[in-house]
Amino acid sequence: MQTNFTKNSLLLLISFTICMLGTVKAQESTTAEDGKNIVKWNVPAVALKNYSFQYERAIGKKMSVALGVRFAPKSNVPFSSQLEKAIDDPETWNSIKDFKTGNIAITPEFRYYMGKGVFRGFYVAPFVRYAKYNAEVPFNFEVEVEDNSTTPPTTLRREEQIFLSGDVTTLTAGLMIGAQWKLSKLVYLDWWILGGSYGTSSGSISGKSKNGFDADEQQALRDALADLDELPLVKTKYTVDSEGAKVDFDGPWANIRAGLSIGFRF
Repeated sequence: MQTNFTKNSLLLLISFTICMLGTVKAQESTTAEDGKNIVKWNVPAVALKNYSFQYERAIGKKMSVALGVRFAPKSNVPFSSQLEKAIDDPETWNSIKDFKTGNIAITPEFRYYMGKGVFRGFYVAPFVRYAKYNAEVPFNFEVEVEDNSTTPPTTLRREEQIFLSGDVTTLTAGLMIGAQWKLSKLVYLDWWILGGSYGTSSGSISGKSKNGFDADEQQALRDALADLDELPLVKTKYTVDSEGAKVDFDGPWANIRAGLSIGFRF
């Protein structure tokens, strides 16, 4: 009798242990599946000297909201050596080789997943983006000077430069399509297939002359800045005086959005 009781107790204990392990395993699985948050890092953006992160939170069976933050320290144009070869024009390259830019952007986003549930499958995502870009660029222009030491007088050309810097602020709205996959228990892959946005921009760049500009230099700089009026869609307004120059501009702004992010769910 005691032997049967011992066997039955052992079987009951084993069964209870198996059930408990199964329950714990199920709870662990549920906890992982029910995690409502994902933090992500857009890895390929580093190649463009951008650091892009996103936080996403589920708010429904197929819906989520996200907030992205992107920043890039001020630096030269990425892939400068390849760009120099592609341009194949020394004069054009010299005008942009010292161009430096940086930016910061904040992107609120709403997502609707078209599959069985949130965080997995294809999705559509309307979004708004606020961005601020800063830039530093040396602006070259030619000044014509009359040389009266010759007969008849001759016209000489000399190159001058003014260092311009400033900021551009943009606000755009758009739509992105993407897909997200579960790679493991807590790791996800988010592919921003393609997104675009459109909106407005405004900003200014300015610079001062080291030694001051005379009348001829001021007029030459005005003539060079007048070429900015040919930029499509952008409205420019510039002022030049003996101390330097300032260019104000505003107009439409467009963005293209793509990326591949690795995420951790919790």
